[in-house]
Amino acid sequence: MGAVTSPKQDRSRATRQRLLESAVACLAVHGWAGSTVSVVAEHAGVSRGAAQHHFPTREDLFTGAVEYVAEERSAALRALPVQGRAEVVAALVDLYTGPLFRAALQLWVAASNEEQLRPRVTELEARVGRETHRIAVNLLGADETRPGVRETVQGLLDMARGLGLANLLTDDGARRRRVVTQWAVLLDEALG
Repeated sequence: MGAVTSPKQDRSRATRQRLLESAVACLAVHGWAGSTVSVVAEHAGVSRGAAQHHFPTREDLFTGAVEYVAEERSAALRALPVQGRAEVVAALVDLYTGPLFRAALQLWVAASNEEQLRPRVTELEARVGRETHRIAVNLLGADETRPGVRETVQGLLDMARGLGLANLLTDDGARRRRVVTQWAVLLDEALG
């Protein structure tokens, strides 16, 4: 039997989720400097006090937001039906070309300059990176006991991150599609 929740608990969970989603949206659009707790609260349609009830510090809010969306995206990737490598490569590249990557990048830049934020973001990025690698290995049907396979999968993820960076300033969709197609061919050759 499932747990029974009260309307108040449901509202609290809904408020928390709106804050997390708004924090990612604000980071992606306004960057770290323009994304204050007040800006996020306004975007989420809640008071600053409600935001601080759920997230006592700005760092709590933004690391929680990036972690939340990363977990959602990982769950979506894990749920993908087994497909061809081209579709898997495209799905992995999509991780690095959307608003989550843009928000995460803003958080990384802020963490590079803020000692208080750096350890939290470093730990979060390491955890998300390991999970993304595990999912990629699974989706690609890669055998990491074979020499070079682990590095090949990591190279794919590093390439995807680079494509995400290229996409920040201009729409790089046409070139990205060609690169994804070529990487799928290379992975077929490398992974067998």
